[in-house]
Amino acid sequence: MSEKAAQPLRADAERSVRAILEAAERVLAEDPGASMEQIAAAAGVARTTIHRRFANRQALIEALATSAARQLAQAVDDGRPDTAPPLVAMHRITANVLQVKGAWTFALGLSDDPGSEAFALQQDIGRRCVAVLRRAQDDGLIDEAADLDWVRRVYYALIGESLHGNTEGADPDALAARVIGTLLHGAGPRP
Repeated sequence: MSEKAAQPLRADAERSVRAILEAAERVLAEDPGASMEQIAAAAGVARTTIHRRFANRQALIEALATSAARQLAQAVDDGRPDTAPPLVAMHRITANVLQVKGAWTFALGLSDDPGSEAFALQQDIGRRCVAVLRRAQDDGLIDEAADLDWVRRVYYALIGESLHGNTEGADPDALAARVIGTLLHGAGPRP
């Protein structure tokens, strides 16, 4: 069989896995105890397909957490955290992260096994966040005495809170501006 003949199958397999993971997010967000069969039905694939791709429910859950963490890491990368001016990077990253977190709430809420790829990605994202905050601190956007780990935790909390309530149709850029404005200025008057 030629390599060209195998490529459509590979793309088809990737679409199948993506459909399964997207269905798993939707189904498990509504019913965390949902079965593999329910997820397969929601994905529009045969039960055997889901079992062929994932050995068991735990493997599916791990793949879901890893996929969501990879998307979150890509959202951070797309914000150009190392090269864009800190305020621009913070805004872009926040808007990107809000979109990913809004779409993958269940998967990103899974507790990560310290040995998992998802956990390692989350840890790296945290380090990169502090690096952007340090750049913002160097530019005078954050007080020089501020504890950047605390600022990161507050930033994460603001992102989490911005996703609660009625955010359907909310503009990620407007939410990002609100998060960054609150992080940098609190509720006090703007300078």
